[in-house]
Amino acid sequence: MTRPLPLAARLLLALVCLGGPAGAAAEPPLSALTLVGPPVVMFKAGRDACDGVDVPDASARAFREASGAVALFGMHYRNRAFRGPRLDALKLDCAVVLESGGKADPAAYDDASWITATWTEDGRAVAALVHHEYRANEHPGRCRAKEYMACWYNSVVAAASTDGGRSFTRATPPVVVAGAPFRQEVGQGSHRGFFNPSNVFSDGTWRYFLASTTGWTQPGSDQSAGVCLFRTRDPADPTQWRAWTGTGYTAAFPDPYAKPAKAAATCAPVAPFPTPVGAVVRHRGSGAWIAVFMAKAGPGFPQSGFYWTTSRDLLDWDTPRLLLAGATLYDDPCRAPGGLIAYPSLLDPDAQGRNFDDTGDTAFLTYVTLRTEGCTITSDRDLLRRNLAIKVWP
Repeated sequence: MTRPLPLAARLLLALVCLGGPAGAAAEPPLSALTLVGPPVVMFKAGRDACDGVDVPDASARAFREASGAVALFGMHYRNRAFRGPRLDALKLDCAVVLESGGKADPAAYDDASWITATWTEDGRAVAALVHHEYRANEHPGRCRAKEYMACWYNSVVAAASTDGGRSFTRATPPVVVAGAPFRQEVGQGSHRGFFNPSNVFSDGTWRYFLASTTGWTQPGSDQSAGVCLFRTRDPADPTQWRAWTGTGYTAAFPDPYAKPAKAAATCAPVAPFPTPVGAVVRHRGSGAWIAVFMAKAGPGFPQSGFYWTTSRDLLDWDTPRLLLAGATLYDDPCRAPGGLIAYPSLLDPDAQGRNFDDTGDTAFLTYVTLRTEGCTITSDRDLLRRNLAIKVWP
């Protein structure tokens, strides 16, 4: 492997400023999640990689192809997919489905890109949400500072496939699904924008995802940091995504390099998430939503690790509870000699939906382990799964 990889390494610092779960519901939990049995290795970088950037670096996303086979994403900015007949029988396909261009022009939205969510109705046409990092410090003259965090400008952009996820393309110019209402040179000194979309999940004819923002203060537009909920009826038209404002799904966050908006929109963060959401699934028996995410020990979170929370309406969530303890990417790697855990997701092998956004009473918790050397997060990583028992009360 070549070096620690940007998204995961920088997430150690990213979004930790979002705080604890203020405003979380106080009622008793709706669900009980229990890990059953030891972890199973799905991918080991030193054994299964195609090249030096093949490491798991995002939460796992899966869909069923038209043939019924499974495609799973969750790798690095040279995007490849796992493929196989079932979730428990996947192998990394070395064909690159979306390359990162490393382009210096921020308006091209082609610097470093991760496929972080997918949605398909038929297994052939696939809409994708891409976590796009513009790393201005790596492009001469683009940032007043030299450090990545001071220059990091992030957006969620759209990509699409017409061949079942074998290749993805972006429109020209790319469609920005969620971006800050200002260009990358504005507000340098901290990371800015929208980050790490969750999986896309459905409720009737609506499709949703959650994305984190560090917030901003602009004339007439004060955006709070947190996690915002987006909705559309048609993921194939990425211009239609709108975020919850507190009164409705009306906030759009288009490309600030295109025609400037007359008034910048803001979204209302959804509690109790202090960090990006790993995955959201709907329990088939009860209709309740279950979300998993990673958090650092602090107010409301007695231990670092993976937490889960449940909801009836996607807006009000119960108090998070610990699912798996361990130092995460938000912890100090110098104090984690045993390594870190990151990028949780929930996937039911028997999901009824093509996009694995529902679950029964059992599922896989998938996640990544990252080995450390001293204070360095290495690229020696495994993708694991563990069996999970789920109980939800009506």
